[in-house]
Amino acid sequence: MIKLYTVGTPNGKKVSIALEEMNLEYDVHAIQMGELEQKEDWYLELNPNGRIPTIVDQDNDGFVVFESGAILLYLAERTGLLIPADEKKRSQVVQWLMFQMGGIGPMQGQAHVFYRYAPEKIPYAIERYQKETRRLYEVLERQLTDNEFLVGDYSIADIASFPWVRRYEWAGVPVDDLPNVLRWLAAIEARPAVQRGLNVPKQVEIQTDKDAEKSKTKEGKSILVN
Repeated sequence: MIKLYTVGTPNGKKVSIALEEMNLEYDVHAIQMGELEQKEDWYLELNPNGRIPTIVDQDNDGFVVFESGAILLYLAERTGLLIPADEKKRSQVVQWLMFQMGGIGPMQGQAHVFYRYAPEKIPYAIERYQKETRRLYEVLERQLTDNEFLVGDYSIADIASFPWVRRYEWAGVPVDDLPNVLRWLAAIEARPAVQRGLNVPKQVEIQTDKDAEKSKTKEGKSILVN
């Protein structure tokens, strides 16, 4: 059994989708980010960064993994699923996983903040992060020209980027002229396991945006960067 500490943000959805795709048994603890539960001492003992998601693998002596990319890699390696056995292909999957972790996530997260949540609209910041997010989407578009998924077969690389890119409208980034990205999004969204993973955790999904405002007031930042 895996204990998943999460909330309905793109990084949280990465892990719930992976758990569903791998058909792993897991139990969800929905972190109340509006109440800053992620900053409480008990949670910081699990995740020193005070962010989501975090997992506790109770079938592996209670081993704790935080950071969404690290969780995806841990689960893939532990199960042998959604990551190639071939050394070069595996490296390519990890490269595209890092592309999301170092690029799409941080850049689009800031686009969300300045476009949707900042109390003062700063045109330079909005344009800067929207343009960089769009540039990263164009990298995906080129990669998907000759590939059904990012590294040929569906993998954790796709799972990492998908929950972020599907929020392109929320970031104010157009994708109408990126047919490969749109095709890729539709193909992933149609997967039953993905649909199940997107609904985790059900009890906080509707509250996420409102809680972002509450959390921002307390911390000076929006939860959507998580």
